[in-house]
Amino acid sequence: MKNQLLLTGLFLIGAGIAGGQTVPSNAEPPAVSFKYTVAAAPEWTALFNRGQGWFGADGIFSIPLSGIKKNNNQDNETTLLLFSDTFIGEVKDGKPMPGFTMVNNSIAYVNGNDPKPENMRFFYKTGSQGKPETFFVPRTSTAVKPQLFWLGDGFVNKDLNDNLYIFGYKVERTGSGAFDFITPEVSLIALPKGSRPPFTDQRQITTPLHIKSDRLGEGNFGAGVLVNTRWAGAPAPDGYVYVYGCIGKNKSVVVARVKPKEFEAFESWRYWDGNGWSEHADALKPITDSASDELSMTPLADGRFLLIFQVMGLSDKVGMRIADSPHGPFSAIKELWTAPEWKEGLWTYNAKAHLNLSKPGELLISYNTIKDDFWNAIQKDSTIYHPRFIKLKFDTK
Repeated sequence: MKNQLLLTGLFLIGAGIAGGQTVPSNAEPPAVSFKYTVAAAPEWTALFNRGQGWFGADGIFSIPLSGIKKNNNQDNETTLLLFSDTFIGEVKDGKPMPGFTMVNNSIAYVNGNDPKPENMRFFYKTGSQGKPETFFVPRTSTAVKPQLFWLGDGFVNKDLNDNLYIFGYKVERTGSGAFDFITPEVSLIALPKGSRPPFTDQRQITTPLHIKSDRLGEGNFGAGVLVNTRWAGAPAPDGYVYVYGCIGKNKSVVVARVKPKEFEAFESWRYWDGNGWSEHADALKPITDSASDELSMTPLADGRFLLIFQVMGLSDKVGMRIADSPHGPFSAIKELWTAPEWKEGLWTYNAKAHLNLSKPGELLISYNTIKDDFWNAIQKDSTIYHPRFIKLKFDTK
């Protein structure tokens, strides 16, 4: 099992450990003030400290199944949580019992935005022998050429029959080491309205959204999705879906956009080239840098946007940049949080926001944790590998 362990949190973070480093930005500060405070959200973190079944994972993208993102979830609507590599088993006295295993992706459903155990249900696929299995496996995976999916962001597309779209990074092993892998493709996993575990009705769509550029580096679209439409509840909708990627050693953020009705028509996608929207992906220009392979873009009621990320992908800093449009320009990095877990010997990575799980005037933010010697560490402490949460409380007046 050890050789099969691939951690999404270590995905393309080879640029190094920032460890408190602040990367300078030449961007201008936002024109309107943004007053905020940040505090730990232990009530959310505690929901993932579990003793049975699902007991650890990273990833945690959140998708409202209604297709509407809002921080006033009074209707108790359901949010889907996506996880990548996931540990499953029984935990006793903080340690996994013999026989625990790992699958490459799992999910949970959360009703409303109150952090209560009864509002959350975890799911993983169960095989014919009752053993845990993975929900989403590339159709091209074979014994000769084994592949797996790490999951990116997604959304429910109300303009395409309420299909749920999830980005899946296709991973291929090239050796036995932890970093011996490549991610040569990005797929779209499409689920019809009402699809539920084990998702046997999934479609897998090949995309051109893996970027490999001598100029920019390598990476994937799907790191974050902004549905800037009226039906999604966006405060200043322009009718587009924006899809972000994080590429290269500088952790540069790139963005493409498309009308939701044309989401599967990749010839209709357009890519930000620094001046406008080009039909050519090789014209891409970064909109900012120093971000993480998983991130979020959240619209504010005043028409601005918050980019939330882990500074340089792997560091003790949760960062924020503010912009007047989905493609910038962005403010300098505002360091929201210094993760205390870093000083405890844990790596912290891939911060992002969860608007649908937030209260009015707040933004719930998660980040992931793991240790470098993860295989031995998890056997001693089951809590090292699950999301931690903080709350950003803000006032734009």
